[in-house]
Amino acid sequence: MSSPRLLSRSNFVLYASGTWRYLSLSTGAITAATKLIHKYSSNNIPAFGKEHTRSYQRFKKMDTPLDVFQGVKDRFHGVTVDGNQQDIADKAQFCEKLHKSLDFWRENKNRAIWFHVYKKQADWVPILADAGFDFHHARSGVVTMYIWLPKDESNNLPSYAHTLVGVGGLVINERNEVLVVSDKHAIAKNIWKLPGGYVEPNENLVDSAVREVMEETGIRTTFRSMVCLRHSHGGNFGCSDIYVVIALNPLNLELTRCEREITRVKWMPLDEYFCHPEVLDASRLFVRTYLDYQKRGLDFTCTNMMHALLKKEYQLYYVSQGKDGNQQVPKV
Repeated sequence: MSSPRLLSRSNFVLYASGTWRYLSLSTGAITAATKLIHKYSSNNIPAFGKEHTRSYQRFKKMDTPLDVFQGVKDRFHGVTVDGNQQDIADKAQFCEKLHKSLDFWRENKNRAIWFHVYKKQADWVPILADAGFDFHHARSGVVTMYIWLPKDESNNLPSYAHTLVGVGGLVINERNEVLVVSDKHAIAKNIWKLPGGYVEPNENLVDSAVREVMEETGIRTTFRSMVCLRHSHGGNFGCSDIYVVIALNPLNLELTRCEREITRVKWMPLDEYFCHPEVLDASRLFVRTYLDYQKRGLDFTCTNMMHALLKKEYQLYYVSQGKDGNQQVPKV
């Protein structure tokens, strides 16, 4: 459902202030945010490819003989071979080189051997399987197969990602109305819920909530607070599921329904929301939890951090004493 261009605009608005903390919902704030959005409109954003490609982590290349597959060694003494980096004429050459490589890796006491096999190399898959390789995971256009070489050590390789992550955007305006939608393809028809959806690859939770709310309702938002999360099992593709509720401040009030996925969208008064028969108890709990945080002056916030060793940015979510003690809490 996501659009790379929409995502880029959302990210810029969030990062422009250098923080995700509370932004007062004033006319000036709305005007400033709107200018930023127009400044970085689709006409000014570089074009993106239609297909999102996830990159694999890179490590140091190994020094290997010419008749052995060129790969990179990881810190666990494993080897990763990328099919796109290999010059193979046919299946016979691949099979011969594979067995020589396995002999070399065993003698070198390498542990896990990973092969990234792309769609154009699909005829490698049965050869790898016959040599003892198994499937680990697949992405669009590529499958990863592996073999565990040590005989005196049990296989302790981690499972591939087994949990899906979704977000719900809890948006309350100054009129004490909460933003709600009804999904076109919902299991239970006509249920009012928070707008939201799945987090995209390489997308932060807050960015995802901002994007989903914008796509489904036309409401532009900024981060206010984390609220809570729900963890369940047996979801799509047999995965577990984490659903994170994120409170957002609205920057506009005009609704634009996503006709593809949403049947209804509205601003619902809080007193109606808490007793409406088409609002689930869990959804009511999400809002009550957020209002309780505000009443007690708690700020479940988010800060950008940098990992000291990996030199990678990450987001830290934590509860602190709210700085905005003057914010009005809706009475219901």
